[in-house]
Amino acid sequence: MLPENNSRAPVTERIATWSLRHRALTLVGWVALVLIALAAGTLLDGESRRSTDPGESGRAQTALNAQNTFDPLRENVLVEAKNPGSPPFAADEQVRRATEDLVTTLTRSGAVAEVRSPLATEGADRVSGDGRSGLVGFSIAGGERDIRSNFETAAARVEEVSARHPSVRLGLSGDLSLSSVVDKGIRQDVQRSEFLSLPLTLVILLIVFGALVAASVPLLLAGTSVAATFGFLSVVDDLTPINSATTVITLLIGMAVGVDYSLFFLRRQREERSRGHSVDDAIRVSARTSGHVVVVSGVTVVLCVSGLAITGLDNFTGLAISTAFVVGLAVLGAVTVLPALLSLLGDKVDRGRIPWLGKRRTAAENSRFWSATARVVTRRPALWGGLATALLILLTLPALGMRLQDPTPAESLPRSLATIDAAVRTQEAFPGVVYPATVVLTAKGGGPVDSPALRSAIADLDRRIGETGGALNKPLAVANVDEAVVLRVPLSGAGRDAEADAALAKLRTELLPATVGEVTDVEYAVSGRTANARDFADRVIERMPLVFGFVLLAAFVLLLLAFRSVAVSLVSIALNLLSIGAAYGVLTWIFQDGHFASLLGFTPYGGVVGWLPMFMFVLLLGLSMDYHIFILSRIRERRADGAVAAIIRGTGTSAGVVSSAAVIMVGVFSVFITLSAIEYKMMGVGMAVAVLIDATLVRGVLLPAFLALLGERLWQPGRKSLAPARVPELSSPNA
Repeated sequence: MLPENNSRAPVTERIATWSLRHRALTLVGWVALVLIALAAGTLLDGESRRSTDPGESGRAQTALNAQNTFDPLRENVLVEAKNPGSPPFAADEQVRRATEDLVTTLTRSGAVAEVRSPLATEGADRVSGDGRSGLVGFSIAGGERDIRSNFETAAARVEEVSARHPSVRLGLSGDLSLSSVVDKGIRQDVQRSEFLSLPLTLVILLIVFGALVAASVPLLLAGTSVAATFGFLSVVDDLTPINSATTVITLLIGMAVGVDYSLFFLRRQREERSRGHSVDDAIRVSARTSGHVVVVSGVTVVLCVSGLAITGLDNFTGLAISTAFVVGLAVLGAVTVLPALLSLLGDKVDRGRIPWLGKRRTAAENSRFWSATARVVTRRPALWGGLATALLILLTLPALGMRLQDPTPAESLPRSLATIDAAVRTQEAFPGVVYPATVVLTAKGGGPVDSPALRSAIADLDRRIGETGGALNKPLAVANVDEAVVLRVPLSGAGRDAEADAALAKLRTELLPATVGEVTDVEYAVSGRTANARDFADRVIERMPLVFGFVLLAAFVLLLLAFRSVAVSLVSIALNLLSIGAAYGVLTWIFQDGHFASLLGFTPYGGVVGWLPMFMFVLLLGLSMDYHIFILSRIRERRADGAVAAIIRGTGTSAGVVSSAAVIMVGVFSVFITLSAIEYKMMGVGMAVAVLIDATLVRGVLLPAFLALLGERLWQPGRKSLAPARVPELSSPNA
């Protein structure tokens, strides 16, 4: 048997040994931790902190938040004939009657204010340029507590009017209607991801292990890690914004890494059991080897993802915190709870065998395919390494034309949703009305900003907008919000494209300085969907070199500490960069260029989400290290066999574990593709492709090729490493 008391044993082995001796305490402690997290999330859940936009948008938001009242939420109803051959708006009696009915019904509802009609004396700006459509605008009445109920009342009245005029199309879109459909889509995506990820992961684990109990262990550990994370995040949310998108990402990342870490440990324990070790001895060996890999991998992921905080964007900071929580808990569970649970189960872990799958052996046996591949590659490493590198570079080429552009809600969500369809039609008929720029005017020294001079400057701004030739559009909406004045200026373009950015720049740098900027003691700041996206992208681009530099340095240092080899560290990072670049290229080719749009269920809008490349870089560099550290550790264990033999044997014996882990991770990330928002689809495709490339082409061809080229220079002799020592192969438990 292996000695239990070894003060020089790796920390992971000592922790596992303690867990084996105190199984009940370990398991009860884990359950208590999860329950405490859930209870804290319920009992200490206060008011969630709102995120603050960067740059000028953030200043506008802060100025509005400082007011005692709020900017009224505005909605628009597009009124047009359903029959394309109908007369123009002004001459179509049915459309005019529907408009009058709508204005009267909304006014009498008591739920709205400031109803603006295209039939009014000053309503010429509310008739579309082609004369086919009219736009009825209104604000939601009431205080903050009444907003939701008044909006629902107004929406119901619009539906009633629409039912009374079947030949006329009424499309409601605006501030609250669009945010509501986005929020609903996110909630449905969360439910869909939960519904799909758990069964999908269980099916893959059943195929891997062939037994229900063995398959349930990783799922149980990952599920409790995610549950505890959500509990803690409910408390953290009071200090740092944690948005709904972060919840979806945390769930799927937690499931992916939690199952992977458990899989690494379980497969090594099965391997040691097949060599004749007792249950507890096999667990200790697994803790020394795979447990070490899990800890190094987890630390790498956490450090890499923490680079997102360098951006100074609170949503990214919240994502970094949530990822650190779920990965940290998954690592903690893998090195403490998993050993105790496996020791408690013993051979019962193989119960619940599945017909046709139950005979599968789960030991990490040598893979004939990957061993043969590694043997071929190591014979001519320069040739095969060069071909694989050329292929990845070829896949990367489309990324050279990547355009970073966030989608509007109408571009993100399917047009089958009534609100999205209405927003698209309204944007086409009245460019900029759906996604206007919001200009916040305040007094420099505080106090009311409204004055005759300011009103004259606003009138001058309105006149200049009409002279821009369509770069900025009317109607210009003006509202007093406590001591501030808020303007809404429609911008040309689709909301977040180059044309909208140009219009925003003209407003910020030309029109506003020449008008309201000339009024003494008046400050202004521009926000809105276009401005928010532009300022967010500018901050991301500004901080991207710092984030990339931090992540690369952190990964290099951790690999250097783990293997004490500069060559291993540089090769690992270079290979990961190749797989990430290829994923960027595939992402651009599919989503920006529009390939497989019907198959994946999206409509291309000519860009890639602005924050996604940096997010993918940070997360993938951390996650993909799992495979490299695991494989390199196996190769290092076989160093005595010779450089080439160690590469072939290490690649072959790690193939089963890495392939199973990659299938699980690809399966989990593929759940993103089934979600409604195009941002999630992009993330799912990008992450799944990167993991797939990393687990096959990089792991099976490039890594063996580069290691073979380095040969004995790969490891610096005589230097102590943090990597686990080679485990002796024992022919019997008492050997």
